[in-house]
Amino acid sequence: MGIFDKLFGKKQQQETLDAGLQKTRESFFGKITKAIAGKSTVDEEVLDNLEDALVSADVGVETTVKIIDSIEKRVARDKYVNTSALNEILKQEVEALLVASPVDTSYINYELPAGHKPHVILVVGVNGVGKTTTIGKLAHNFNAAGKSVLLGAADTFRAAAVEQLSIWSERTGVPIVKREQGSDPASVAYDTVVSGVSRNADVIIIDTAGRLHNKAHLMDELSKIKKVIQKVMPDAPHEVMLVLDGSTGQNALEQARHFTAATAITALAITKLDGTAKGGVVLAIADQFKIPVKFIGVGEQAQDLLIFDKTQFVNGLFNV
Repeated sequence: MGIFDKLFGKKQQQETLDAGLQKTRESFFGKITKAIAGKSTVDEEVLDNLEDALVSADVGVETTVKIIDSIEKRVARDKYVNTSALNEILKQEVEALLVASPVDTSYINYELPAGHKPHVILVVGVNGVGKTTTIGKLAHNFNAAGKSVLLGAADTFRAAAVEQLSIWSERTGVPIVKREQGSDPASVAYDTVVSGVSRNADVIIIDTAGRLHNKAHLMDELSKIKKVIQKVMPDAPHEVMLVLDGSTGQNALEQARHFTAATAITALAITKLDGTAKGGVVLAIADQFKIPVKFIGVGEQAQDLLIFDKTQFVNGLFNV
């Protein structure tokens, strides 16, 4: 059992996830129940209705088509499938789809990849998705797992971002490198990595400005930040994490498309799933972008930022 398991066990994490996915689960199954109402077998009409239900649950067209195609093949093979078995079949297909998406277990129990120190995480995303709050929660959880953490407040365009991260720094007892509003973000990132190396920190988490995904010059700033970081650590950043607001549904999917086209994203964190019925977007994002979903946010507390576990997510989605 790892340190973090002792702090926050698997059972408690599943319960937190179940509660956080309640709105999505109720909406998801409400639409599915309506899709199969009055039917005794899974026929073409049921599949069409199920397809509509999945798309409207923000699973996305491309991912929905994959799921429906798989179910169609099973129905054709098994000849007779009743609607009472459809939930179990759907659960199996969703789980298979998630299992097929990339997985990165480097953060299990908040352990860090071996071979380098400190581990540098650059966090990107548009304003309002919960980016700075996610960084604060990560700092808390890494710290609780016994890791030394350093924060870098490189979102210098917005004074509130520096203030917000400073509050998390004080709350968690994690040091922060910051400058006045309007400072060069790249210089703040550089100073943060220099400080992290001198402190022998385990992990450095750098906040960047809330970047509008359709603004090329802001994406260019990310390249500048990477270049100055690499003057200190040639293999850094080791992680470029995109934070997406799950409550925006297909808009989160569009943001992911733009960001992944503009820069090399290596990990995803999906926030605000507790306040929405659009949690199905996690399936679409995991399936379509082939980038590991590492964290999901299902509440306001630091422990409500969960390491993404595919099996737990499916159980939470289908726990009726």
